[in-house]
Amino acid sequence: MRFVFLDPGPLIDNELQLVAPESRWFDEVLASAAHPLTVRDAPQDAQTTRQKLSDFLAAAPGGRQPGDPSSNRLPAYHFWMRLAEPIGEAPPVRMAGGMGLRIGINREIEFYSGNIGYHVYPPARGHRYAERACRLVLPLARRHGMSKLWITTNPDNWPSRRTCERLGARLVDIVPIPKEHPFRSRGETAKCRYVLDLV
Repeated sequence: MRFVFLDPGPLIDNELQLVAPESRWFDEVLASAAHPLTVRDAPQDAQTTRQKLSDFLAAAPGGRQPGDPSSNRLPAYHFWMRLAEPIGEAPPVRMAGGMGLRIGINREIEFYSGNIGYHVYPPARGHRYAERACRLVLPLARRHGMSKLWITTNPDNWPSRRTCERLGARLVDIVPIPKEHPFRSRGETAKCRYVLDLV
């Protein structure tokens, strides 16, 4: 059956809004990536370039990435966490981070990649943006018939683990990552497997 992307509608929590990735946001993304705290604390994010963002949009137009059965890749929605114009003090960056929602479940999702992925740029941390972004997409997951979501994180990533716990996700176990898995090239060796019931 052909997968059909749905209109998620407005995804807003006070000053936080999830927006579909578009070229008009590139400058804000690049400013967040170039922020001194990002360069210091998240050097991989600091390597973001305009060309990489263009390549990402080509693969996921409007943040919608088709599935690929040949590689077990499930269809996914991608969003950028954008902060609204402030009433008071301006935030250090306008683009707080990004997140993705993969629809469906297979072994890769259950054990290593998870249905939800998120990252918050260092200058925007401390406001629970990852948790708030996850809550915003839960209704979309339910509309696709999802009854549970898997979220994985590295065992030493305590902020991410606390995000899972605040969402109400349950730690199932911690599993080693196979030596041939692509995550190994990033230095990752294990994943915490959290499950979040949606019903």
